[in-house]
Amino acid sequence: MTDVERATAADRQQVVETVVAAFDRDPAFRFFFQDPVTRDAEAAVFAGALFDQRVTPGTTWVIDGGRSVAMWDAPGGWSDDEEKLAVSDEALARLDDYHRAVQGLFPRSPFWYLGVLATHPSHAGRKLGRSVMKPGLAAAAAAGLPAFLETTNEANVAMYERAGWRVSGSTHLDHLPIWVLTQ
Repeated sequence: MTDVERATAADRQQVVETVVAAFDRDPAFRFFFQDPVTRDAEAAVFAGALFDQRVTPGTTWVIDGGRSVAMWDAPGGWSDDEEKLAVSDEALARLDDYHRAVQGLFPRSPFWYLGVLATHPSHAGRKLGRSVMKPGLAAAAAAGLPAFLETTNEANVAMYERAGWRVSGSTHLDHLPIWVLTQ
């Protein structure tokens, strides 16, 4: 049986390692962090910042201390007033461009947002992602609200559809396709 637990600060390092490993070939991370020399370090800073934003409100769940992780934002949890990340100015500009590109695809009404779903490659193929995303989906359902996510990986679209999500919109940023899904 897979135990899904609410993340704590003690899970941070494993979560960061999981996200960096899981998103190593992800089109969005490759777009954000284009310099191969600094890519892993910048991805780790980014993953750590995403975790830090979501661990205190209790909207991050983990399996096996962070080998699989789902980082959610409850309604109103996604802030435009984030601290400046310690990444290159170019990466910051691409992150800002991406944020603007997807904002128009989300509803103006409240919703739950699945910002990160990652399973460490050494644990892939066990459907841990489906398990770890369930608490956020349950919270959205209990509140009577939809859940949304986005992906830039076409293979992920089919995976999410098999898990009950459906495409609600799409766009492009430069050469990067972006799909928004809802459940």
